[in-house]
Amino acid sequence: MSTAPDHRLPHPDQALDLLGGLSPARFMRRHWQKKPLLIRQAIPGFQPLLNRSELFDLAAREGVESRLIVHGTQGWKLRHGPFPRRALPPVKQPRWTLLVQGVDLHVPVVHELMQRFRFVPDARLDDLMISWASDGGGVGPHFDSYDVFLLQASGRRRWRIGRQKDLSLQPDVPLKILSHFEPEEEHVLEAGDMLYLPPRWAHDGDAEGADCMTYSIGFRSPQRGGLAGELLQRMADEVDDPVLYRDPGQEATDRPAEVPAGLHAFAREALLRLAADEQGMACALGEVLTEPKPATWFDAPSGDWREAALVLDRRTRMLYDARHIFINGESFRAAGADARLMRELADHRRLPAKLVQRASEDARALLQDWFDAGWLHLDHTANAI
Repeated sequence: MSTAPDHRLPHPDQALDLLGGLSPARFMRRHWQKKPLLIRQAIPGFQPLLNRSELFDLAAREGVESRLIVHGTQGWKLRHGPFPRRALPPVKQPRWTLLVQGVDLHVPVVHELMQRFRFVPDARLDDLMISWASDGGGVGPHFDSYDVFLLQASGRRRWRIGRQKDLSLQPDVPLKILSHFEPEEEHVLEAGDMLYLPPRWAHDGDAEGADCMTYSIGFRSPQRGGLAGELLQRMADEVDDPVLYRDPGQEATDRPAEVPAGLHAFAREALLRLAADEQGMACALGEVLTEPKPATWFDAPSGDWREAALVLDRRTRMLYDARHIFINGESFRAAGADARLMRELADHRRLPAKLVQRASEDARALLQDWFDAGWLHLDHTANAI
């Protein structure tokens, strides 16, 4: 399989091998958040982008989220990394799994693989996790609250899936394992095969044989209450409302611990005023959605700034709406030609040199600021002009 990056975005009506011959538009209508899809040879001839040794080395690094799951005679055991190699079980020991989260943040070629799934909005695309399992290894029957594509990279894994009604979990287990799993379908995936599962579809995948590696491309599903809390906190930080609570009509009370009705109404009005700020809400949402993941850092530029072709760093999150550009938790007003240029950068994650050179002085200054911060780099894969 060629790992050379393809910078083109597929047309929504273009049939893709990745989706079993379906176009992105048809996949989204028929399957997205609705029903599973098994795709044989979604990526024909696929080979792991990291070998086992490289994955184990990654799990040993600080700042990389990893978990070790062992299913033995004493039941399930869960440990969190980093894991020096000597801390992992022997590879021939059956029924253990190593999970390494957010590999796309650390390995450029894995980030390039994730770009194939950008027919779903970037605001939903989360990360790519790699799981390595010895014979019989797995994490038990469970369900996720988000959409996921399960791409088999090496070895074989047997998946059992079902629409689970009973979501009760096994007690006293360090993993969220279903108590009464009722599978409806069973599929064995080999390298290049892929299975899409909507949220809350229960699944259980066991490795068949050694050196089983699965790539999980996951999507963010913000929880409404949590998202509201993040938005309110971010919007409140920008509030400049000096009005003080006044109660000249407050009467003497013999219930001093009771919250005054007037103060309750004052607080409610404050929240309603905050929620009514459409521009503040839009900025807060874009900033929240592009906030880098915890423990994410950007490298200093390796060379000097030039008005040449640019590419976003793999760790950079960039979105836009009708009036704003959002990048790594910051928001900027944009209109006209500059807005079109920034949207080009966000959609394609790169800019050709001719567009950089045509940008306004303000836009070029902003691009240079992002270059200095390590958020984007000179694109050495493109022609300079």
